[in-house]
Amino acid sequence: MAKITSITELNKAILLLEDQQTLEGTLLKERFKITYESLRPINLIKSTFNELVSAPDFKEDLLNTSLSLAAGYFSKKLAIGSTNNPFKQILGSFLQMGVTSIVSKNSDDIKSGIQKLITLLFSKKEKQPYQ
Repeated sequence: MAKITSITELNKAILLLEDQQTLEGTLLKERFKITYESLRPINLIKSTFNELVSAPDFKEDLLNTSLSLAAGYFSKKLAIGSTNNPFKQILGSFLQMGVTSIVSKNSDDIKSGIQKLITLLFSKKEKQPYQ
């Protein structure tokens, strides 16, 4: 800033600084409102969910995880059923964890096998000429 030598220059400088302070105060208040809105719990949840859904392999990972958990759960229900025996419950939990782990590690192979099976079951059978 230039050297102020008179009262009028001082008053002009004060007015400029007051205008600048008003403008910066308004910008600060707007920035605070934006920050406050973005930090509200519902907005944090929305933004996190949007980031998660827009992730590249989200659908594939969700499908693999769901398939693994469902396979583990149903294998436990089929093998053990409903029982109050603590030993059987522990054994069923280990079975469930094992099946879930195996399915999650081999999900691509399982999906391709299921696709082949569906293709086989629902494809039109060609008519064989009589021999």
